[in-house]
Amino acid sequence: MSDKKINTRKFSSQVVDGMERAPSRAMLHAVGFSDDDFNKPQVGIASTWAMVTPCNMHINGLADEAARGVDQAGGKAVVFNTITISDGISMGTEGMKYSLTSREVIADSIETVVGCQGFDAVVAIGGCDKNMPGCMIALARLNRPAIFVYGGTILSGCHKQRKLDVISVFEAVGARANNLIDDEELHAIESKAIPGAGSCGGMYTANTMASAIEAMGMSLPNSSAQAAVSADKMQDCERAGEAVLKLLELDIKPSDIMTRNAFENAITVVIALGGSTNAVLHLLAMAHSAGIQLELDDFTVIGKRVPMVADLKPSGKYSMAELIDIGGIQPLMKILLRAGLLHGDCLTVTGKTLAENLADVKDYPDGQDIIHSLDNAIKKDSHLVVMHGNLAAEGAVAKITGKEGLGFTGKARVFDSEEDSMQSIIDGTVQAGDVLVIRYEGPKGGPGMREMLAPTSAIMGKGLGDKVAFITDGRFSGGTHGFVVGHITPEAFLGGVIAIVEDGDTITIDSESRQLTLHLDDDIIQQRLANWKQPAPRYTRGVLAKYAQLVSSASEGAVTDKHLF
Repeated sequence: MSDKKINTRKFSSQVVDGMERAPSRAMLHAVGFSDDDFNKPQVGIASTWAMVTPCNMHINGLADEAARGVDQAGGKAVVFNTITISDGISMGTEGMKYSLTSREVIADSIETVVGCQGFDAVVAIGGCDKNMPGCMIALARLNRPAIFVYGGTILSGCHKQRKLDVISVFEAVGARANNLIDDEELHAIESKAIPGAGSCGGMYTANTMASAIEAMGMSLPNSSAQAAVSADKMQDCERAGEAVLKLLELDIKPSDIMTRNAFENAITVVIALGGSTNAVLHLLAMAHSAGIQLELDDFTVIGKRVPMVADLKPSGKYSMAELIDIGGIQPLMKILLRAGLLHGDCLTVTGKTLAENLADVKDYPDGQDIIHSLDNAIKKDSHLVVMHGNLAAEGAVAKITGKEGLGFTGKARVFDSEEDSMQSIIDGTVQAGDVLVIRYEGPKGGPGMREMLAPTSAIMGKGLGDKVAFITDGRFSGGTHGFVVGHITPEAFLGGVIAIVEDGDTITIDSESRQLTLHLDDDIIQQRLANWKQPAPRYTRGVLAKYAQLVSSASEGAVTDKHLF
């Protein structure tokens, strides 16, 4: 980090003295600039507000609070929007192919606005799965003083004294198909599961990524552990507006914070929390944008020394709102720091190190059972298991909490799309002992690498969660649980071995040896591959076609700017 103060007009071009800038000043007068504002640092407030999802429906108000914090601290805030989409609404449909694609669109759009407008600093506010890493990718690319603010978690729904969230609805569909509940009960769950604004309430992808970003040091302490609708979240936004000007003064940029050690801290916290497999994909992508060397197998190295200690949904009992009630992730980070599992010297957006931020954090209250002690871990090592083997030569990612068992061998039941699999699950064609194979759902083949939440939830609802395994070159929702392996690379569309699996082939998933094995002689595999032909692209125009052309492998984070030159 430089000791020299940054020129607060380093990036902004609108305030350059001289008559040639009069047209720019005139346009800014029209949007509310006073003469005095032209002498202040300009801070872009990247809002992901939209009414397409409850995750982001409140973020316009949070953006206003962040802008107020900037203005009160002597800067000039300029709020702008980017897109967001809803995974929950598009899940199980063709529309879900736009989900991971939207991460790149969001990153590109924020980079475009900030780069064009020349803002001196940025506050980005995200509230759903893809706009959060999308914001972070953009902040890393821009590398000017920046803070990420999490929009906050939703509160739990309730039905018959049972706490509900969006995953409850997906699993209720499977239960209805198995005649375990009736239409009236399904409708009641559907109506009560989501009570208002905020991101999905378990340790699903949004809460996982919020926690990872805070652990990385790019959010203010506790930003990941605040309800979406709360005074704490409003204050978080206001404080972020103030803090980003301090970063500008101190010349602290994302490259000073998003270091290799900071990424290791993020991975450590994700593992301890039992977080989403999507964190692997997103952290690889963020590291690429930050110029940090991070590989799939780094998750294995870190995972061998970090236990999973949080009893959080989807595999556990508790919600993020309940974790907030006992102190959020800060006490957990202090536990991990004491155990030597975090790098305490990493710089954060407070201008202090991680260890300094944690110095006065209080321990969890006695008697809580959401966060286990390190010596009484739910799983002694990582639940995120990176696999290789003849079915995944370039890697795959499994989510094994131990509750599903540590291995599974079964007969393949193969589908060439998510839609093809659903009817077979609902009508009982899928049986105990099967290994579902859903392929041509990878980044290029889908395109877009859809999440397989609908089929995995249907499996759970049918009571097959511990009797069926599931592998795919697509990915899984943070709400998925069960014996699942995703991100298989090379993907089917590129001629990966998953492309030539046939019904009845025997497959073994071994989480202890980290091997994903198709039990065929190599000469048979090679013969099948020689006869395989790549299918025609599903899209030849528009954003999905561009994405399919540019996107890298899932093992590289599925980014669109890795192999351009």
